[in-house]
Amino acid sequence: MINGITPIISPKSVAVVGATDRPGSVGQALFDNILKNGFRGIVYPVNPRVKSVSSVRTYPSLLDIPDEVDMAVIIVPARLVSGVVGEAARKGVKGITVITAGFKEVGQEGADLERKLREQVLESGIRMIGPNCLGVINTHPDVCLNASFTARMPRTGGIGFISQSGALCAAVLEYAHGRNIGFSKFISFGNKADVSEVDLLEHLRDDPETQVILMYLEDISDGPRFIKVCREITWVAKKPILAVKSGRSVEGARAAASHTGSLAGSDLSYDAIFMQSGITRVEYINELFHYAIGFAGQQAPRGDRIAIVTNAGGPGIMATDTAVRHGLKLATLSGSTIDALKRSLPPTAALNNPVDVIGDATTARYEAALRAIIDDENVDGVIAILTPTAMTNVLETAEMVTRVASSTDKPVLCSFMGIVDVSEGVRYLENNRIPNYTFPEAAVRTMKAMADFSAQLRLPRCEVRRVAADKDAAAQIIVRRLDGKERHFMPEHEANEILGVYGFPVLKSRLARDVSDLESIVEDVGFPVAMKIASPDVVHKFDAGGVVLKIKSLAEAQEAYDRILGSVRRFNPDARIQGVLVEKMARKGVEVILGAMRDPLFGPLCMFGLGGTFVETVKDVTFRLAPMWEISAERMIETIRSYRVLKGVRGNPPSDIDAIKDCILRLSQLVSDHPEIAELDINPLIVYPEGSGCVVADSRILLTAKQAPCATSPAPARRAS
Repeated sequence: MINGITPIISPKSVAVVGATDRPGSVGQALFDNILKNGFRGIVYPVNPRVKSVSSVRTYPSLLDIPDEVDMAVIIVPARLVSGVVGEAARKGVKGITVITAGFKEVGQEGADLERKLREQVLESGIRMIGPNCLGVINTHPDVCLNASFTARMPRTGGIGFISQSGALCAAVLEYAHGRNIGFSKFISFGNKADVSEVDLLEHLRDDPETQVILMYLEDISDGPRFIKVCREITWVAKKPILAVKSGRSVEGARAAASHTGSLAGSDLSYDAIFMQSGITRVEYINELFHYAIGFAGQQAPRGDRIAIVTNAGGPGIMATDTAVRHGLKLATLSGSTIDALKRSLPPTAALNNPVDVIGDATTARYEAALRAIIDDENVDGVIAILTPTAMTNVLETAEMVTRVASSTDKPVLCSFMGIVDVSEGVRYLENNRIPNYTFPEAAVRTMKAMADFSAQLRLPRCEVRRVAADKDAAAQIIVRRLDGKERHFMPEHEANEILGVYGFPVLKSRLARDVSDLESIVEDVGFPVAMKIASPDVVHKFDAGGVVLKIKSLAEAQEAYDRILGSVRRFNPDARIQGVLVEKMARKGVEVILGAMRDPLFGPLCMFGLGGTFVETVKDVTFRLAPMWEISAERMIETIRSYRVLKGVRGNPPSDIDAIKDCILRLSQLVSDHPEIAELDINPLIVYPEGSGCVVADSRILLTAKQAPCATSPAPARRAS
């Protein structure tokens, strides 16, 4: 049994506690769904008030059932659930699904009930889905279980769907029925007081009937375990995971000490987590199923070169525009393919990709073009577009596309445009696992998602690269700076101590605690210099007037010292001032930002992006979890919008990208080694031309003595049984 939940998903016997004949009740709907949808096991209605439900004899309690019970579905008022769970434990029931609402979603009283229920099932060893859920559906022919109160049983298919929202499940089933989409498992897990999305993912990972996994999530219970299991599913089992994640992180709202903390409060951090877990994040429910039917029906393409064949020029151009905009490449057709098209198509046809077979095309003409294109070695996948005309036999064309698609391992996605006139052909395609989309843009975006998944699987598996650093020395600095405090903000001169230990290229600097210190300091550091306030109470130094740049003489330094102190005292009269940092002025270069923050669920997140004072406005940044692979650092750099700036534009030379990558990996190791680092900013990191390195021009670190608690409290991990 996989983490003890198999008896819930594939039970041989089910008891429905709260089954009833009362019209319109959940107890009636759920019991009838089990009874009338062909459940292969035995179902027992439990209701002490009536003798039968749907002509099936009832039992007063679970303890009165004479046989073993694998799973109990509980549909009684919230205050009575605990008593039923106690009976289930004494009966030896292996798993329960609590449909009942009225727990943490209704307030503190419900939350207290749910906490006690969770403690009860943990103590008893019973696994529990819910409370406040829609139920469990397993379409496998040997099970045929619909233990939910949905309106219909879905058809059998290769898609596993798990959702935190029961109401969404009901709507999704209705949509899927209209699109002939089939499911292997369909599970609403509600408040996840025990069984979480990770438990269900583990089950679907090893389920041979599930080819694609879809998720709707509002939060994640156990971040590290979630990432581990998702990586096993995508990179090892090679099953795509598609997810809709609603809600936005609020943790970043508490972060005041860094740009990174502010930016990580957006959905960008979840983008990183999903990306590194191998998950395809989807924004809309309809797009979730567009992608799902593509993955479930066809193999992922080997590359991103696609060909488009159409009987109408306009839709072909629309598909081309969408492909280019989303990063797919239009395949360059080989000479032999062009020759084959010339022999098969009329002179008015467009022979270059997209290939237009013209609106009067017969099925034979369309087939000749499709076969020539799909056999081309330059083509990784094909999108076939059909608009209904008086000369078009839609069903015959659908049969032809199915025939051709079955002869190749390249994906074929269709867009038979319309609803009524193409309906017969669309049904044929869907019944034969050929994905069809009403409009070609959806087919193109699906092909892009499939190509991205394929590219992800081809990435080299890397080890985390360790850099030379004195971890113990950094730990001693952290202990000394915290010195019993809960929090400590490290201004630049303190932050650079730790950065220097980890091999970051910090600028030469010294702290002036009095204006009289300046003469010896500037002689040691060397002009030109920058001067900056050193204060744990001044986070954004420019805002406080705490920075003066390009100082070239002692007199200028002395004047800047007084000006900085005066400005800061006006800005914050209570600020603790440690002195003024005198730092070697960095040469001009490209400014980028490195940062890190500690997510309460997932641990350290590293950030990279365009730097400078407007980083929070421009938001051209990307995140990755630490510790990270070398390729993750490379992709961080390549995926920001400003990457072209780093590659060199308008006569500027390419920047030293290897130096940036080295700093990202050092940052990843630093925050992984030291959990006391809650937030860190290096802004800017000034990058010089290729081969010339980079320098840390400003930095700050926020230390905390202990970790913030997780946003949610996951149930303790259970041993597989």
